[in-house]
Amino acid sequence: MSGTLIVCSTPIGNLGDMSERLIAALRQADIVYAEDTRRTAKLLAAVGSSVPVRSYFLGNERQRAAELGERLARGDTVALVSDAGTPVVSDPGLSAVRAAEQAGATITMVPGPSAVTAILAVSGMSGDRFVFEGFLPRKGDERTQRLSDIAGEKRTVVFFTSGTRLHGDLKGIAELSDSKRQVVIGRELTKLHEQVWRGTLGEAVVEWNLEARGEITVALAGASTEAGSMDDAVRDALRLIDSGMAMSEAVKTTARHHHLKRSDVYDAVLGGRKAP
Repeated sequence: MSGTLIVCSTPIGNLGDMSERLIAALRQADIVYAEDTRRTAKLLAAVGSSVPVRSYFLGNERQRAAELGERLARGDTVALVSDAGTPVVSDPGLSAVRAAEQAGATITMVPGPSAVTAILAVSGMSGDRFVFEGFLPRKGDERTQRLSDIAGEKRTVVFFTSGTRLHGDLKGIAELSDSKRQVVIGRELTKLHEQVWRGTLGEAVVEWNLEARGEITVALAGASTEAGSMDDAVRDALRLIDSGMAMSEAVKTTARHHHLKRSDVYDAVLGGRKAP
């Protein structure tokens, strides 16, 4: 008989957020697979669990997934945790769920704290429809495209970043977007030094221009649906083209973002590139 995989959400900072179900799962599992064994050892000690722990992080996911699948095939109950929040959501764990599927195991979860829903709850922005972008790419065409997508996104946008990357991420979005868009930055959510900052995108670029400490979650208000300036659209399109994006894609992207006709933007960009 196949076993059970329990995908466990753990506190994002405050141990007081542990549920009774999480405590029971960590005590009763045959083994815990964890992104960071040292961090999870402290969590297990806090709940009085002596269950063995095995590492499960990006560097050894393939090997551990096979091992986890074998345990489930034998009938074990396996708890899967990441450093904080929910595995799979911008954390290791997808391969574990797929291994459990292949083993025919029961897959269940212990829901819990989430930085995504936490920032939405305090942001004052609509949570009815939103997009989650995880961590943004560091460089290259993929980053350029992602920043461009966020700049034109009409729904609330939530993404993760680090103290060293926060300013660059904000600046990258601001260069392609309306600087008056509202932004809420949550630093060290639920922890002792929790900070929730509110302001415009333009203000955030200035305020957060130095390296920040801690884990950071950002909520950005959706883009305006009003037609924008053709000059701004041409400027943004030329910037995308200069960064390596094909002209047709740059025109399509900026036309969508500024709510203008693609043909009009194309003609304006073409005229701008021909001008001395």
